[in-house]
Amino acid sequence: MACPNCGAPRIAFLVPDDLRAHVPEEPPAVALCTTCLAMEPADPAGAAAEPDLSRISDALPDGEAATPLALALGQLDSLALYRGDIEALLERAERGGADPLLLIDRLDAQGSVQARADLARRRHQLEQLLD
Repeated sequence: MACPNCGAPRIAFLVPDDLRAHVPEEPPAVALCTTCLAMEPADPAGAAAEPDLSRISDALPDGEAATPLALALGQLDSLALYRGDIEALLERAERGGADPLLLIDRLDAQGSVQARADLARRRHQLEQLLD
């Protein structure tokens, strides 16, 4: 399943019930592009239980922090619209053992991710938001 924006592969995964309120349209599953980080609802039948973020970067976590981090990354291009949701998702990822700001720095530095949002700028905005 290729991204309609850039043609890169996407990761389809289920959205846990307790996180759906933090995703536009509250879908049961989403697909996250491995290159531009665009996110859209997906068919739950073909979705994994958790996102395999290693397909984006080996620096990204698995386990408890993976899903909230993936959902937040998919909404970074709309920080103004989803500020509260992104904040809640990143705090959840932190509770799961991740350092979201460091991970965004690493994604920006590695160069294989061509996010629709300027990751360096978003990281600075998120730093102010999470303080």
